[in-house]
Formats: sequence, structure tokens, C-alpha cells
Amino acid sequence: MAFVAFVTLLLLIQYTFFAIKAGQAREAANIEAPAMSGDDTFERALRVQLNTQEQLVVTVPAMWLCAYYASATFAGLMGIVFLVGRHIYRKAYIADPSTRGTGMMTGFIANALMILIGFFGVLGALF
Repeated sequence: MAFVAFVTLLLLIQYTFFAIKAGQAREAANIEAPAMSGDDTFERALRVQLNTQEQLVVTVPAMWLCAYYASATFAGLMGIVFLVGRHIYRKAYIADPSTRGTGMMTGFIANALMILIGFFGVLGALF
């Protein structure tokens, strides 16, 4: 489970980095809070941050449930796949949002696998 805890920390560090980059983009564009629009670069950085936050609500519990009820190694590896997918997603989204599909699908598949394996692990524990 230490591996899953380590991956969780990496995910939190990555999210914090994305939040910092969004803040820097806001500052560079001179967009005063609470405004959320007005500069394409800022809006892209913000969408990366917010979408990652939305995905972490699924990823973190799915990873821990998968780890606890099935395989910590598999869960941690899927967490790493998600982390790499988010990196690919950010790079693509910042450059051209229409190219974000590979990174998005990488994270989606990792999440789907953790949910599926975790689901069967929980069912096994129940029955």
C-alpha cells in the first residue's frame, strides 16, 4: 500500500503544479479574480487544472479501492498511467485543445480499469 500512497502523493503534487501554472497564467494575462475568462492561455491552463481536479475525485478513491480489494501493485501502476496521461493531456491542451484526446483517454482507461478491478474485488469480499 506504500506504493499507492506514494502515487497518491505524486498525483497531488502534479495537481498542485497545474494549479500553480493556472495562477501564473492568470497573473501573466492580468486577469483579476473572480474573472475566469479573457485570455486563451489562461483559460487553457485553468481547464487543465479544473479537469484534473474533476478526474482526481474518481482516480484517488478508485485507486485505493482497487489496491485494498484487489492489487496494490496494479492500482499503483494504473495511478502512474493516469499521472502520465494527465501530463500528455496538459501538454496537448495547452498547445491545441483539439489534440487532448490521447491524454484524456489514457487517464480514462486507467480509471475504468481501477473501477472494474476494484468492483470485482469488493464483490469478492462481500460474497
